[in-house]
Order: sequence, then C-alpha cells, then structure tokens
Amino acid sequence: MQFGGPLPDNISLSVQLLGTVLFCVAFLFLWSRSRIVFFAFWSIAWAMQSLALVFAFLYFKTFSGPWLAFYVFFEGAFGVFLIAAARVGPAGSGKHWRSSLKLLVALPVLLVVLYVVNWKLTLDTYHGFHALLIGIVYFYSYLTIRGSSRAGGKFFRFSLLFLSLAFLEHSFMFFYTRFRGPIPAGVWLFQNNAVYDIILHSMLVFAAMAMWIESQTDRIQQIGDELDRVRRESLTNMDLDRLTGLLNQAALARRMDDPQGFKGVVAVCDMDGFKQVNDHYGHLVGDEILRAVGHLVRSSIRHEDEAFRWGGDEFVILFQNQNTAIVRHRMEELQVRLQDFRVRGYGALPVSFSWGMAEADGRPLRQPLDNADQEMYNYKRRRAAADPQC
Repeated sequence: MQFGGPLPDNISLSVQLLGTVLFCVAFLFLWSRSRIVFFAFWSIAWAMQSLALVFAFLYFKTFSGPWLAFYVFFEGAFGVFLIAAARVGPAGSGKHWRSSLKLLVALPVLLVVLYVVNWKLTLDTYHGFHALLIGIVYFYSYLTIRGSSRAGGKFFRFSLLFLSLAFLEHSFMFFYTRFRGPIPAGVWLFQNNAVYDIILHSMLVFAAMAMWIESQTDRIQQIGDELDRVRRESLTNMDLDRLTGLLNQAALARRMDDPQGFKGVVAVCDMDGFKQVNDHYGHLVGDEILRAVGHLVRSSIRHEDEAFRWGGDEFVILFQNQNTAIVRHRMEELQVRLQDFRVRGYGALPVSFSWGMAEADGRPLRQPLDNADQEMYNYKRRRAAADPQC
C-alpha cells in the first residue's frame, strides 16, 4: 500500500500535532477531574490522532511502508474511540460502548488486505475518504448526544454539527476536484484546512469544559440540596420523641418561649393509672401503649396542629385557630377511640386519660398551657373522687 500525490510540509504537520496534543491534554484534564468516561474516550481518541500524525511525519520523511501502516491504523483508531465516546454519552448512560472497540480488531485486518492487493491511492483521495468517515462519526455523535438543556451541552452539540459539516465539505472538495480535473497545487487537507479545523476543535474543547463546569455546578447544587435536607431532617429528629413520634419537651419549651404567642386552644392530657399498667404488665407494654397513643394523636389532628409529649405519660396538643367547643368534641372522640385499644398478647386493654384545655387568644403559650394543665388535674381529681380506680 502506498500513497501518491502532493506531500504535506513540516509546518502543517507540526500545527496539526500540536493541536491534537493540546486537545488530548484538555480532555484528559476533564476526565481526571470528573471521571466521566465520555471525556476519557475523547482524550484517547486525540492520543490516537497524535500518534497518527507522528507516524505520518515519519512516513513522509522515509517513505517506509510500516510507518504508513501505523499512520492509517491510528487514524482509524481515532474514529473508533469517537464512536465509543458517542455511545457512552456525557452522562455515562451508554451500555454498548465496548462493542465499538471491537472495530479496532478490524483495522489490522484491513491493512493486511490492502497490503496483499497492493492497493494504491493518492494522498488526497485517502484524505477524502478519511474526511467523509470522520464527518459521519461527528454527525453520529451529534445525533446521540441529546438531552442537555444547558448552554455547554448545546454548544458542544453545535460544535459537533459544524465539525461534521466541515469534514463532509473537505470530502466533497477532494472528490469534486478529483473528478473535475487536476488538483490545484496545495489544495489538500493539511495545507488548506488546518487552521479552521483547529478553530472548530478548540470550540469543541471549550464547550466540553463548559459542560464539565455545568456538571460541577449541578453537583454542588445537589450536594447543597442534600445538606439542606439532612439539616432539616436532623432538626426535625432532634425535636421528635422517638417512642411516640410526637414533638418532644425541648420543642415544646421553644414553642412556649415564642414571643409571637399562639392563637387557638391548648389541650393537656395525662394517662389514667399508667403507673399501675407498668407495674402490672411491664414497661414493654407501657411503651407499646404510649407508642399507640402517639400514633392515635398524630392521626387525629390536622396538619397545622401540633402535638407534644410533655412528660412520661403527659401530652400537649395545640389546636390552631380552633374554639373550645370544637376541641372538646375532638378530645372526646380521641377518648372513645382509646377504649378499643388492644395489646399484643393481652387482648383488649381500655386506656383512658384525663384532659383539660384553655384558649390562648394570641397570648404567649406559657399561661394558657398552665391553665390547661391545672384544668386537667382538676378533672383527674374529680374522676378519682367519683371512681377511686381511675
């Protein structure tokens, strides 16, 4: 296999080699920072192109066949790794990129076949075919890299499209001039197109960097959102009583110190005879009762209401913007629901509680809470006087 036709000058090759090395380093940097496989394949592709240009330089210096074979092989490898990158995509969602690399095995076979048949072609014709294939690969990449709504991703696809059109134009120029007559002196890929090829590829690299910056920005935003979520959950968990799932005493203390006050009804309730339950059935049963009461309270109040475990078996419920008649009815319903309480292994175990309430009318919570607490104890004493078992 050998080439005929005009030869490149060293300056053109040097410009091409410098550009490909810089592109390789740029994508290698992006991969090292992001660990995105897409950038790794682009870096490898540019490394292949750099090696191809080195072997092209050696071939044009010595006209030795092995250098030409290496040149063609690495030119083909450049396109193969671009296809692999396209199949992976910037988001790393590609699943079949390994099959693309199998094309590397076909390249040596192709070189052997060309060597056996002693195929001769001119340099411009080879570059015409090569530009056509690379143009198709770039257009394939343009079609496969979708879904990015950010400016960097759009600019990257825009650059791929222009590169595809540029290489297809190169190919058209070569074949057009070949069939229209002798090729004018200097009209071939290295000499005429090196400058704006480098400009377009530089646009591609800057777009890739913009994509990386956007991905880092998105990642920082995600981390910030996650930290906010964890912070909110931590604050919420700090305010929760683990046994009942209600707000704890510390949360109630802060609520009592709120200078804005509270508008609604405060209800305080206390389990009747809970010490006897613990003594007779054990603390595990007592905990199960408290857990069930907490669940029942949570399911019995509105989203805007608040429920607290104030002490061991004492609870506080804040009914926002309600009056005493409505709260009395709701507390009586809660008391009725507790009558159907059952304990695992013990069957029905009716639970009762005493309760009191007071209207806040926008006042600070401390005074109405104390009033409701006093009413609850008065109610408990009246029940105890009427029924000593309460």
